[in-house]
Amino acid sequence: MEFIDERNISQVLNDDSLQDENYQNDLIEKAEKAKGLNLKESAALLNINSPELLDKLFHTAKQVKEKIYGNRLVIFAPLYVTNLCVNNCLYCAFRKDNRELQRRTLTLEEIEQEARYLVLQGQKRILLVAGEHPKKANIEFIGEAIDKIYSVNLNGNNIRRLNVNTAPLSIDLFKELKSFGIGTYQCFQETYHFNTYKEMHPGGPKSDYAWRLYAMDRALQAGIDDVGIGALFGLTDYKFETLALLSHAFDLDFKYGIGPHTMSIPRLEPARNAPAAMQPPHAVDDQSFKKLIAVIRLAVPYTGIILSTREKAELRRDLFEVGISQISAGSRTAPGSYKESQESLSEHELEQFQLGDHRTLDEIVKDCASLGYMPSFCTACYRSNRTGDRFMELAKTGNIGKICVPNALTTFKEYLNDFAEEDTKRAGEEFLKSELGKAEGTTREKTEKMIEKVDTGERDVFL
Repeated sequence: MEFIDERNISQVLNDDSLQDENYQNDLIEKAEKAKGLNLKESAALLNINSPELLDKLFHTAKQVKEKIYGNRLVIFAPLYVTNLCVNNCLYCAFRKDNRELQRRTLTLEEIEQEARYLVLQGQKRILLVAGEHPKKANIEFIGEAIDKIYSVNLNGNNIRRLNVNTAPLSIDLFKELKSFGIGTYQCFQETYHFNTYKEMHPGGPKSDYAWRLYAMDRALQAGIDDVGIGALFGLTDYKFETLALLSHAFDLDFKYGIGPHTMSIPRLEPARNAPAAMQPPHAVDDQSFKKLIAVIRLAVPYTGIILSTREKAELRRDLFEVGISQISAGSRTAPGSYKESQESLSEHELEQFQLGDHRTLDEIVKDCASLGYMPSFCTACYRSNRTGDRFMELAKTGNIGKICVPNALTTFKEYLNDFAEEDTKRAGEEFLKSELGKAEGTTREKTEKMIEKVDTGERDVFL
């Protein structure tokens, strides 16, 4: 394909000159400026083996993330509306030939119930997820589901940004999707290695590699401002996959001046009756996983790197240290599994894959704050037209933090007032006080006024 040059990626990875530790050290120091790295430079960092250089790589990735986004971790939850799918992906429990999976498509009433549950937990940002099905997950259904979710408002608490992860669309259908008021459109290539892609997708529309690869081009051409890309690590060599994912990011930025708003790095996890998930062809160990995240952060400093609840809590804490900026929390991956209890629903018979972090939203919020990370429920950029190239300009120059700090602190205060358990609230108030003390000048003044409004009952206060 045009921008995924497999031969070039392989040649770069096998370039012995990129093993030089002095060169690798120089690149890490260059990356401190948060201006990004090219493909060859990224490959050199992926080839680091020295423990000392790895430590320096991880430390620098954290520095760069904090230079752009500070200590904030943006929180969201997925909402699955159907597990019906016409594709046959060998790593996914939703695959068409999986007879062991219970199939379910939520009604609009059930979608509203799921949204109400998430709002009552304190969530403000949702990722709507649907299997690919021409009847059960068509554009009309997606639009109705979005309207229903946005309609839920409980004393000023509501879902304020709804991102969408659905099958690739035509330009005309992407225009229709945009009209529903979505935030980011997200779609993962899964693997950029062509032969592996064909092997893993033996049937269904998803077997068309190019149609999926150019989905983001069509989305941007249709006027969608923010797009999210990703790869499913474990299907092929992680170094190849990382460089291919970066190639995709570089290509979007070059052609449209808008790189990916987010980049996701899920690893293969066990999934019911999904052979590739039960025995990953190229399993990625924790240290390599940590390294590839750090390299992505240094190569594409402005992007939001998403870490899901696929990973266990202990590892997630460690990965926060190398550039993660967005996390899912309190997640379920089966349609209807938020509202319905375990007694009435066997979630494992409906879910897409097994989770590693089963903690509640409140437990994760408390943990993040205890580690020195600011849990953020902010959705202000989406409502203030800071999307697309406007957001990119602020992020690439490191100026987005001036806006994010007041909004993050204010949304955290909302959460503490309305939803936090007593222990979380006490710890959170102390952390909030400490963070507010770090703010300076007009930023502190603005934030104090915004928090005062929240304390007097106003909701959805933002810059």
